[in-house]
Amino acid sequence: MRKKCQQLTDRIYYLPHDPTTDRPVLAAICGDHRTITIDAGNSGNHVDLFFREIAEHGINNCHATVLTHWHWDHSFGMERMNLLTIAHEQTKAYLEEMKEYDWTDEALDYRVGIGLENQFCSDMIKKEYGTHRQITIVPPNITFLDELTIDLGNLHCTIKHVGGDHANDSSVVFVKEESVLFLGDSLYPSVYTDKPKYTVRHVRLLLEKIAVFDAQTYVLSHEQPLSADEFQVYKELLQMICDVTDKHQHHYETLTEDVKNQLGRQLSPLEKEVVNCFINGLE
Repeated sequence: MRKKCQQLTDRIYYLPHDPTTDRPVLAAICGDHRTITIDAGNSGNHVDLFFREIAEHGINNCHATVLTHWHWDHSFGMERMNLLTIAHEQTKAYLEEMKEYDWTDEALDYRVGIGLENQFCSDMIKKEYGTHRQITIVPPNITFLDELTIDLGNLHCTIKHVGGDHANDSSVVFVKEESVLFLGDSLYPSVYTDKPKYTVRHVRLLLEKIAVFDAQTYVLSHEQPLSADEFQVYKELLQMICDVTDKHQHHYETLTEDVKNQLGRQLSPLEKEVVNCFINGLE
């Protein structure tokens, strides 16, 4: 089923994530004078769909794109977007390096073999682009180091570098007047490691940085938007597992049992995955 653009608030529209080829959320933030997009999509086809969808809501004046981090599914559509692009300095450095890559099956398989590419990402690139793929990496035009605020016309967006296990260049985007925080993939575990992992130090620091934003809606790039209450549950789970991991360290069975006791029930498949990621972070 084709993904349809949805209205999140009066001035924010988004195209939901699509796990078929790992397409993340794309969003349009519409001020009185300027419109920016959140992320550039994983391909030209993804971008074309996004532009068609937001055009149905009368949005056809996008001026710039903000990248939440460097990963392929958030950046490979930049050439098709053809907009001024804003990203963290590290994001630009990663994309500059990737400009030299070959994207044939053989090249992807080789990079997976040496640990430079993730198997899942490689599979999704092949699925999104097909056999004959032409991928052009376009580095951002404007970079920042810590924080940047953009005035779109009675609508202000703060872009803040937060880092984290998933990608050390991760940035979030807070739309002040709409009380919406775009988290990108910042709260997800690492993917460019032998095993997906969370580290207690990085997760705690990340949660502290996110807590400064007074948001009512939280948007993670590969799931439905969360209300403030839903995000609080998500946050408390991560905080609790951080505490339990610190307490038990390498005693994995005791660690898992303590998490179950804290929750007062058996773990869901997702919760088991999260606990395993913290255990991987101890190795």
